[in-house]
Amino acid sequence: MSSKVDSFQEKILPPVMKFANSKVIMAISQGFMITMPFSLIGSIFLLLANFPIPAWNSWMTGLFGAGWAAPLNQVSDATFNILAIIAVFGVASQYAKNEGCDSLSAGMLGIVAFLVVSPTYLAINVGDKVGGVVMKHADKLSGVIPTGWTGGKGMIAAILVGLFTGYVYSWFITRDIRIKMPDSVPEGVSNAFSTLIPAAVILTAAALVYIFFGVVTGGTAIEWVYKVLEIPMQGLTDSLGGAIAIPFIISFFWWFGVHGAVLVSGVMGAIYQANALGNQDVVKTGAKLIASGAGRNAHIIAQQFQDNFLTMGGSGITIGLVLAMFFFAKSKRLKTLGNLALVPGLFNINEPVLFGFAIVLNPFMFVPFLIVPIISGLLTYFAIYSGLVPCFTAVQAIWTTPPIISGLIVAGWRGAVLQIVIILIATAIYLPFFKIQDAQYLKEERESELAIESDDNLQV
Repeated sequence: MSSKVDSFQEKILPPVMKFANSKVIMAISQGFMITMPFSLIGSIFLLLANFPIPAWNSWMTGLFGAGWAAPLNQVSDATFNILAIIAVFGVASQYAKNEGCDSLSAGMLGIVAFLVVSPTYLAINVGDKVGGVVMKHADKLSGVIPTGWTGGKGMIAAILVGLFTGYVYSWFITRDIRIKMPDSVPEGVSNAFSTLIPAAVILTAAALVYIFFGVVTGGTAIEWVYKVLEIPMQGLTDSLGGAIAIPFIISFFWWFGVHGAVLVSGVMGAIYQANALGNQDVVKTGAKLIASGAGRNAHIIAQQFQDNFLTMGGSGITIGLVLAMFFFAKSKRLKTLGNLALVPGLFNINEPVLFGFAIVLNPFMFVPFLIVPIISGLLTYFAIYSGLVPCFTAVQAIWTTPPIISGLIVAGWRGAVLQIVIILIATAIYLPFFKIQDAQYLKEERESELAIESDDNLQV
């Protein structure tokens, strides 16, 4: 069995690691990390403005008046509505940084290129109010940047523009095709002149793209990417197949020692954000989020789906195994490990279990480690699909938030209850596998103690 695992590992890991460490994936995963503080801060303000307890709204209205939530929504809108701009800066700057080039210049170029290929008008429909006037005919308001395209709808386009900008900028700089200044010139000034040639090429290309899509489609590249790429990708991943494939990939690669959650987030981060922000846009209209049926207007799979339901307690939902060790362990080894792993596990950190139990490359633990998160994915998917648990919005809980608390934050009390059910199921599935391992360790410990006693008797 060991030789088969080693052979399989030798075949699978090299291409996986090559993919995970590629320039494109590194730039996307590292670049999107820059959006995290803004999305989390925005989530806090959004949560305070829409706390899932009816008495909260009544209490705040009594204290501050009917418009008490407006400043909070202003902060959340300001963060969520520019996440694509932040993302394009992050991807372009990280690509350049990884190539040893000036990351700030590349990031700023990415923002400008993104805006060049974005809509600069706002469609006005009959009945809309513009400056207090009700419009009687459809029109376009020019000279504006619609925030819909700088938020969730622009996520995939942000990746493409960021990668293009980072690549082209780095290509020129690494080949020394730039305007050089004397060494006596300050670094900031020198970098500005070095940027001129790649900036001219990148922005000219962006202008040509703008012209092309204006002539061919009558719209912009951002709109085309959203319709042709982003919407199908959302539909493909935001499905029952996605609910099974995502937890499978995370656990499968972690079993080989590759950080599956980071790998998946690097690829799926933009889609997660787009799905959550799409749901938030529906909420803003006052409509109810519906995840199934003919009136479906919401996405099920978002970042919260992975962070707070597929990997709560750590990848593989090993909090179930930790609880089994903490309450039922008989061997000293697993009692000690259970005590040590409980607190980190409550904060979704499970490296002590992955490498200390050990789960990584342990054929015996492969089945529960794979099955538990898949069951969690199915339960979560159908709970949201059926309406038992509300759809996720832009409210997020940082990945280290303990289970139950995170469920309450992202999906109300029903999300917390679902997390409890999943943890109980995880514990029940891990328990029989744990007991066999525990019995083996207990046997080894007793044999070791008998051997020590025998040595002591011989010495006496």
